[in-house]
Amino acid sequence: MREPFCPPPRDCPARRLPGGFELGVENFAVEEVPAYAPSGDGEHVFAWVQKRGLSTMYLVDRLASALGCSPRDIGYAGLKDRHATTRQWLSFQGLEDPDRLRDIEIEGFDVLSISRHDNKLKTGHLRGNRFRIELPCAAGCVEDVRQNLGDLERVGVPNYFGAQRFGSGGRNLDKGLRLLKGNPRRAARRVRKPLLRLLLSSVQSEVFNRVLAARRESVDRLEDGDVAWLHHNGASFLVTDARTEQVRCQRFELSPSGPLPGPKCLAAAGAQGELEAAVLRELEIDPDWFGKYSTNPGERRPLRTRLREPRVTEIDAGVRIEFELDRGAFATTVLRQLVAEPPWIESAGDVGE
Repeated sequence: MREPFCPPPRDCPARRLPGGFELGVENFAVEEVPAYAPSGDGEHVFAWVQKRGLSTMYLVDRLASALGCSPRDIGYAGLKDRHATTRQWLSFQGLEDPDRLRDIEIEGFDVLSISRHDNKLKTGHLRGNRFRIELPCAAGCVEDVRQNLGDLERVGVPNYFGAQRFGSGGRNLDKGLRLLKGNPRRAARRVRKPLLRLLLSSVQSEVFNRVLAARRESVDRLEDGDVAWLHHNGASFLVTDARTEQVRCQRFELSPSGPLPGPKCLAAAGAQGELEAAVLRELEIDPDWFGKYSTNPGERRPLRTRLREPRVTEIDAGVRIEFELDRGAFATTVLRQLVAEPPWIESAGDVGE
């Protein structure tokens, strides 16, 4: 079985915390930062919910069963960690009595508020996520955490995909590789579209992580041949004059990017193009294979992401860390920079649990 690559951290100015502990519902909290607030009117019911120990996809399936509707009628902006206490918006189409949501009993699930909006909540309809994590450490380590978080705020966080993307034991990667190399018509018959997208994205994520690992000490520097990512709108372009564009890179207006391979992924050139081609060869992947699947057309992803509003608080026998990341970024990648032996998610399960 192909196991996911373990992404190495970049250098940091202070000591990392010792590790050897797990993240779970008691010390790991995630709150969605929505792209917009519901208007209060419209055909779609919006529910602000809290879940503990439940994946978003599992919760959607349970709610659909309880309401007698299709899971496709329930919208969400993003998948939240299973092994955490998380809050996010869900939307419901065709739900005439919103109070039915409050009557549903699922262990670990609560409805906090209900509103309405004109459109369904779709994947990507969020600004980011706010994280709160409590870690055990000695009192003298708190200043080290502050220094390292400050460095990440200045330079940016290496934008690795977290271990959650690959499922328990990395099995999602292995499943995704088999699907990619197999018959797309057979896959479409046997695998639900959201699961198909997620399994294939684990392959794209593996490619990206390996490319980023090779560039981790230069995530804030452009090279000729890079594909630059514009942070304000997600556009990308091929860099032909890195010295000129580096000014904007220093202002965090743009960053070098890595590939999520597919027909719509803009190809890099020069040394970066050679690096990306070498990673695909290592994994024995032909990028044209992604063209068989409309679910994963490919795109670029910035090699770094912003760390916003970091806060460090000393607590009894440890430290509380709070920060905000843009959509698609993983809190575990921040912890990878702060902790020598990273705290991983409690017995992370396969996609679909």
